[in-house]
Amino acid sequence: MPKKDIKVPNIGEFKDVEIIEILVKKGEEIKKNDPLITIESDKSSVEIPSTDEGTITSLNVKIGDKVSENDKILEIQTNENKETKLTKIKDLKKNTNEKQIVTSKSDDTQNLVIKNFSNKKSASPKVRKFARELNIDINKVDGSERQGRVTESDVKLFVATRSNENLKIQNKNNETIKQEYSHSAFGEVEIKDIPRVKRLASKYLVNSWTNIPHVTNHDEADITELEEFRISLTDIYTGEKKKITPLAFIVKALTASLKKFPNFNSSIDEIEKGKMTIKKYFHVGIAVDTPHGLMVPKLRNADNKNISLISKELKELSDKCRNLKIDKKELFGGSMTITSLGGIGGSFFTPIINYPEVAILGIGKSEKKQIFFNGKFVTRTILPLSLSYDHRIIDGAEAARFNNDLKENLGKNFAYKLAV
Repeated sequence: MPKKDIKVPNIGEFKDVEIIEILVKKGEEIKKNDPLITIESDKSSVEIPSTDEGTITSLNVKIGDKVSENDKILEIQTNENKETKLTKIKDLKKNTNEKQIVTSKSDDTQNLVIKNFSNKKSASPKVRKFARELNIDINKVDGSERQGRVTESDVKLFVATRSNENLKIQNKNNETIKQEYSHSAFGEVEIKDIPRVKRLASKYLVNSWTNIPHVTNHDEADITELEEFRISLTDIYTGEKKKITPLAFIVKALTASLKKFPNFNSSIDEIEKGKMTIKKYFHVGIAVDTPHGLMVPKLRNADNKNISLISKELKELSDKCRNLKIDKKELFGGSMTITSLGGIGGSFFTPIINYPEVAILGIGKSEKKQIFFNGKFVTRTILPLSLSYDHRIIDGAEAARFNNDLKENLGKNFAYKLAV
């Protein structure tokens, strides 16, 4: 069978450009127009297609090489039988009856070529590379641009809409691994039922982590004056000190920031339609640690309640969750969630957004720190903040501004106002 060199065609202004990808390998069978390599200049990147079909016998380039027009890319072994058939078809054009056969066969061949070509989606080299990095067959992606051209957004949407299918495949693979080695083969084990609350919550957590592009902004709030004020609170009738949880102040501070940054009080149920829901109510979710698992009831209309009432309702909601007496509806319809590890320990972490909300505030344990304050080093009470947000709606700059506003709300100038 004859061999043929595949060379770099006329690529215009591209000269001595670097190869950044090799898309084929030795022994692979290629067809005409299949991409072979990707080259990149200072301005753009381009895929070089094959001009013939056959089996690759040798590769003459590698990543990092620089190529120009007529440089040899690879060598292929062409299919002699196909070439012989084409020669015979040309000879048959001498008589009328044979012309009809040729026309019929030519049409069939043309239809086959068109069919094969139509299965290859149009996309830029950058988008093709992006799809390959995600291990996505770009020919399976529906293009949204003219003539079905695939964009990067189309690839992202393809990944998002098939996340559940991928999870099923992953779970199936995990089951295969478990069947290969039993846990009991390595020692004593105990089989227990997963708590019902955790089983119910798991699908929501997986959905949130899979479909929402999480970003977490870590920061610290100086709550020295707020803590001094909180501890000093007393009952006006009995004179006894009030037991107001710090979380009540954080709820009030968060509500004030939500009013200033309405994007954080929103939901995007269907991103494809390009619509978002801005909520005019302020129902703050509170993550409650229970023996049955994590539950997130909503403290309704937090903007219309004072610190004492918020603190009281927080305790009531927590008790209902721990005793499994919370109404199911109270676990839905939130503005934004607060999850606090302050009573346990730890500083920064990455909380998972409570879908369909677009942000969640993680609170660590406050501690005394020596910081430079008003021209000297002093001991201050510092609260760790971990703000996770949906990057489809909220960008980094907006998240940083939100955190700054929240810190101000928890600081010296706002502490007394929060009690109102």
